[in-house]
Amino acid sequence: QAQLVESGGGLVQAGGSLRLSCTTSGSIFVGATGWYRQAPGKERELVAAITKRGTKTYASSPKGRFTIDRDSDKNTVYLQMSSLKPEDTGLYYCASVGLGRGPGTQVIVSS
Repeated sequence: QAQLVESGGGLVQAGGSLRLSCTTSGSIFVGATGWYRQAPGKERELVAAITKRGTKTYASSPKGRFTIDRDSDKNTVYLQMSSLKPEDTGLYYCASVGLGRGPGTQVIVSS
C-alpha cells in the first residue's frame, strides 16, 4: 500500500532554514504533488506545488523564500524553506495525486 511520509520539521529561529522531505513508499509520484500548511486557527494553505512535468507554483506568502523540488530517483519531493518567519509555523504535509496525504511534520519558528 502506497503511503507518503514527511520529515525534516523542527524548531528553528526566525531567519533560519529547514528542508522538508516527502517520500513515497510502495509507489511513485505519478501526478502533481503539493506541500500544505495547517496553522492553528487558520485555514489550510497550499504552500507550493510541482506538477508531473515539473512546473512549480507557490503561494504568495512564501514565494521567494521556499523552493519545491522533486528527486524521482529517490521518490522524494522536497520543500526548502529559507528566511523563515514565525508565521510559517504550522503542520506541513504533502499530498499527491493518487497517493493521498501524509501525516505531516511540525515546523515551529521562534521569534
